[in-house]
Amino acid sequence: MCRAYQDLGLLPEVSNLVVLRTAIRRLHPDTLAVRSWRAARKRYYRDLLCAHEVAREQARLRRT
Repeated sequence: MCRAYQDLGLLPEVSNLVVLRTAIRRLHPDTLAVRSWRAARKRYYRDLLCAHEVAREQARLRRT
């Protein structure tokens, strides 16, 4: 699983929007201001959402 996702410390039950909001809050404001890093930020968010989906799937498998 993605180390950055684990550092967020979120439960698998939270929504994708909560994951994104938490990730954005954790980024430094200067990082958000640099326009040339937009593609990198989008990739970072996508990786977090993929890791979140994996965590959700693992939680579902544990329940069954």
